[in-house]
Amino acid sequence: MRTKRFLSTVSLAVALNLLVKPGWVLLENSVQDQLGHSVFGLIAACSALAVVVATFADLGLTQFTVQRLAAKPTFADRQFPTLLPLRGLLTVGSLLVLLALGWVLGYRGGQLGLLAAVGAGLLLTQYGQFLRAPVQARQHFNTDALLSVLEKLMALALVAGLLLGKQLSLSTYVGARLVAAGFTAALFLGLLRRLFGRLPHRWPRRRSARQLLRGSLPFAFIALLYGINERVDMVLLERLSSAREAGYYAGAYRWLDAVMMYAWTVLPLFFARFAHMASRPRELRRLLWVGQRVVAVPLLLVVAFVLFRGEVLFWQFGHSTGPELAHMVLCLKILFLNVLVNAFFAIYSTLLTGTRHQQPVSWLVAFSIGLNLTLNLLLLPRFGAVAAALNTLISGVLVSGGYVWLVAQRMRIAVPWHLLARLALAFGLLCGAWYLARTQLALPWWLEAGLLSVFFAGLLPLTGLVQLRELRQLRPRHRPAPASPAVDGNAQ
Repeated sequence: MRTKRFLSTVSLAVALNLLVKPGWVLLENSVQDQLGHSVFGLIAACSALAVVVATFADLGLTQFTVQRLAAKPTFADRQFPTLLPLRGLLTVGSLLVLLALGWVLGYRGGQLGLLAAVGAGLLLTQYGQFLRAPVQARQHFNTDALLSVLEKLMALALVAGLLLGKQLSLSTYVGARLVAAGFTAALFLGLLRRLFGRLPHRWPRRRSARQLLRGSLPFAFIALLYGINERVDMVLLERLSSAREAGYYAGAYRWLDAVMMYAWTVLPLFFARFAHMASRPRELRRLLWVGQRVVAVPLLLVVAFVLFRGEVLFWQFGHSTGPELAHMVLCLKILFLNVLVNAFFAIYSTLLTGTRHQQPVSWLVAFSIGLNLTLNLLLLPRFGAVAAALNTLISGVLVSGGYVWLVAQRMRIAVPWHLLARLALAFGLLCGAWYLARTQLALPWWLEAGLLSVFFAGLLPLTGLVQLRELRQLRPRHRPAPASPAVDGNAQ
């Protein structure tokens, strides 16, 4: 029953993001088409740089808080008086670091002002995620699912209003996102106080802050490495090639980010559960088997769609030329091979970090970053956005293989090779069927996608990825109503 309740929570989180994320992606497509590839490429580069600094500003405190609160509920009473102001000071200080880094990289004048506005919004978003940590750790996943989409929903409304009112410009777009981030962070702080009572705080003492940071630094290193690994391509592309190439890459990467939002919504829930069950190998293994399928199955269908019908995702770019669209489609397909890799192996990173294996994971990610940076410096000036997509794929393959190796070597949980084989078989059969549909049938893309989705759903029980007994367990059980005192023989 606990697994059933947890899966219902996962379903709620995914459903809420499915309501918001597609609308946001379509809205950003329209914004990029209106502002142009070069302008949006500059925005994307500033956002990527700000994400790296914002990730560093957290210093791992968000994941550290989730892990410790999940294991020891009393952690908040002892440490939150120091954590809250410490995290606030880090947010303010990191904005200054961002501007200094931008200056070193060559941002001047209006570009530096744009970096400041974009960075302030993303830093507030990161602080809001920290404020959600106690909600996740105390297993209030339904509440956290609602909070996770609030900022995007508000930004969606503001930017859509600008588009409809024909007031969209670079400044109004960035300003709307900053307002949404600031309002949401303030709301999260008030809601946290309402859920958990008065939040005592004091000026961070050196000894207490040092102890907290010592515990969070392994998470900080991993988070920073992930931030660099995913975002450095955009910054280097804009600096070493051109803002236009960065715009092409942003147009393709947006869809990867949208699809991976499913994984990034689900995986934090599994992270909290892995941390809660860290000392129970049998339950960890059962949860890993569930997580492997929950994360991978939807992503496999989406990857197949992009590989065979990716061009339909750029229908909004009416101001782009044919070669520009082809360039973005090629980047998209390469990036979605990286989604395929994450579908199979992202759950292993969550398992390792949730059970305190952060250090080997961090060294593994650091190696992949070194390779990615080297390839970027060599290839980006000549091949632009396509090279950035290919470098992301190569580093993703290496780091994912390392995750599996670490689980096999460091943990008392066997890697479920049988599940990985079944997932690979299902994906291979789906791609084969889609190839036949593309070459032998002349169907509209939506009808083709619908038929192949039904085919894939039929493959799941045939390959053993979904079993009938598991579906029966998810059905609601009807419990008999308690007997009333008038008919209960023991009531006499």
